[in-house]
Amino acid sequence: MSQAMSAKVLTETFGPTEGLALRVKQVVLVLAGIVLLAVMAKIKLPVPGSPVAVSMGTFAVLTIGAAYGARLGLVTIVGYMLLGMLGFDIFQSSTADLNGISYMMGGTGGYLVGYVMATVLLGALAQRGWDRSVKGMALAMLLGNVLLYVPGLLWLGQLYGWDQPILAWGLAPFVLGDALKLALAALLLPAAWKLVGKARS
Repeated sequence: MSQAMSAKVLTETFGPTEGLALRVKQVVLVLAGIVLLAVMAKIKLPVPGSPVAVSMGTFAVLTIGAAYGARLGLVTIVGYMLLGMLGFDIFQSSTADLNGISYMMGGTGGYLVGYVMATVLLGALAQRGWDRSVKGMALAMLLGNVLLYVPGLLWLGQLYGWDQPILAWGLAPFVLGDALKLALAALLLPAAWKLVGKARS
């Protein structure tokens, strides 16, 4: 098991590796990750033929998980959730009037749970080296999306009733956008690893 988890994640390839300097680096990464999550959640790109715009929030969640690893990724996503819980307008569809606990208990609540689970999963898979190849990263992103959608759809079903078109509401409009984000991440992380390799050669 220890050998399976021995691969470094991307953020472990630069900067301090021990002591106080490492802790400072980790704090900076967590803060930067929270800011990135908040900014990307508000970026929405129209998808031709779809009535739903694609938020880059899920892309940020999954790539941060892969780049940070399970533990630091978890700290980052929990910090993001705590700020949102306190009422900061940092979620995809939160507003100045609808935020905090009220927003988190609404229709997106299950997806927010999925964010946390998917971050940890992507971090764990990256620690096994899945993020170093296009095929591995694509599969990791696919599994992360599945883990994100399962609690999201279950939450919607419980909230609105299983007699409602839950899949049409909570899955179908996002498939194309998620496929595009999956492809982007599958290219981005392995490319970053190649740059790291060239920098060290």
